[in-house]
Amino acid sequence: MKEELLVVGGGIVGLSCAYEAAKRGGRKVTIVDRGDFGGQASGAAAGMLAPYTENSEQPDPFFRLCLDSLRLYPEWAEEIERLSGISVELTHTGSIQVALHEADMLPLRTRQRWQNEWGARAEWLDAADLRRLEPGLSSAAAGGLYCPEESHVYAPKLVKALEAACRRLGVRCAGNAGDTVDLMLDGGRVRLVTGTGGRFEADRVIVCAGAWTGAFERWFGFAVPVNPIRGQICAYHSPIGEVRRMVFTSQAYWVGKRNGTLVCGASEDIAGFDTSVTERGIARLTRWSGRVFPALADRSPVHRWAGLRPATLDGWPLLGPVPGAPQAVVAAGHYRNGILLAPVTAKRICDVLDGKLPAAELAPFAPDRFAASARTLG
Repeated sequence: MKEELLVVGGGIVGLSCAYEAAKRGGRKVTIVDRGDFGGQASGAAAGMLAPYTENSEQPDPFFRLCLDSLRLYPEWAEEIERLSGISVELTHTGSIQVALHEADMLPLRTRQRWQNEWGARAEWLDAADLRRLEPGLSSAAAGGLYCPEESHVYAPKLVKALEAACRRLGVRCAGNAGDTVDLMLDGGRVRLVTGTGGRFEADRVIVCAGAWTGAFERWFGFAVPVNPIRGQICAYHSPIGEVRRMVFTSQAYWVGKRNGTLVCGASEDIAGFDTSVTERGIARLTRWSGRVFPALADRSPVHRWAGLRPATLDGWPLLGPVPGAPQAVVAAGHYRNGILLAPVTAKRICDVLDGKLPAAELAPFAPDRFAASARTLG
């Protein structure tokens, strides 16, 4: 008989884990989500694949995890597109981190040195170089770091493509199931009851519940500090090529999409599970858009939205088995990097399930690492 696998959470991470498990064969896979698939952080994301720009401190385990995932992306995206028939719009634009002041230059130069040892191929740009690569940038931009290795996808299409690929592989997709009411790790079986009366059983479970992962603390038996951070984003009508690369500053980022929109994000705040869009949050983005790209100063966003990013205390995801419950594995807390980390998360979690990857190799991301810290401090 095939092993039954239950995936709780239908965002990018849950869909990727379900897809990888089904692709490998030997399992009957069911994925359950409280709402629509990809409805929160995944569907709201700008889709940036930028491990060098977004992880600028040192080549720690988190940076290396992100870099491994970037290198998996081209083949992974191609096979998902082939199976689903949906383009995920993987676009190899590269990125520019813009220095608006001379004081911003030294950290970028430092980053360039160590990241080039890890394949970034980053180049320093003076003001003239910046205008050559991005003519629309403000004259206030003093310099920047160009990283040709970074890319982006169109997140809504990636979510749809993954769901379609999962269905093609025989994954049972149960959306709009409501909140989890009860999860029982009963001996060798997992039993899940949802708010709409849904009942699911399996041999093993992967918890990919994003910002809602903390609700599983009482079943895991240790603290799971994953907090929702509201990320607000807007988009402008923009001729294709007006902004040629992903552009980052210390205050915001801009990504041009193939549908003629320019995505600007993200204004972050703590608002619990409130996903409403605020004038204050969007005003911050429009203000910086006009400063960095003067052509946007008189342009209003045509779309505004928000999603909940699942943040842990250290910004690193929770990956690996639940101590004392070998039938349960966690893949959650990816914060700003869920889209980027999807392929490597799915690969390593399924390697753990298949016995190909010792749990110790995921120790920096252990789901119970905060509980261990609390015991030490106590």
